[in-house]
Amino acid sequence: VQLQASGGGLVHSGGSLRLSCAASGFTLPPYAIGWFRQAPGKEREGVSCISYYGDGTYYRDSEKARFTISRDNAENTVYLQMNNLKPEDTAVYYCARRRSRYCSQYDQTGFTNWGQGTQVTVSS
Repeated sequence: VQLQASGGGLVHSGGSLRLSCAASGFTLPPYAIGWFRQAPGKEREGVSCISYYGDGTYYRDSEKARFTISRDNAENTVYLQMNNLKPEDTAVYYCARRRSRYCSQYDQTGFTNWGQGTQVTVSS
């Protein structure tokens, strides 16, 4: 029972990537799913979360302007479209299941089923 993130890679500044988060061993509905990232030497931070109902939450304004989270419950997959990537977006990106149908702008706790992440590297 885990989530697997994929779709990372090496892009130039200003480029785009679409990350996918696929579940194995359980179905994503009715859970909220979050995207997190961890850069070398830094703590893990929340990027975005999508509720069971498809409402997206972004934890910082900079990502809200450039990233779009979406889900396809029939495909059991959540996506993170990342546009206008910057070198500071370089990190390993992870997805996780929240023990709730909902996301919270101010609460990044309650996530489980962390899987292996996918590396995103943005060159300047």
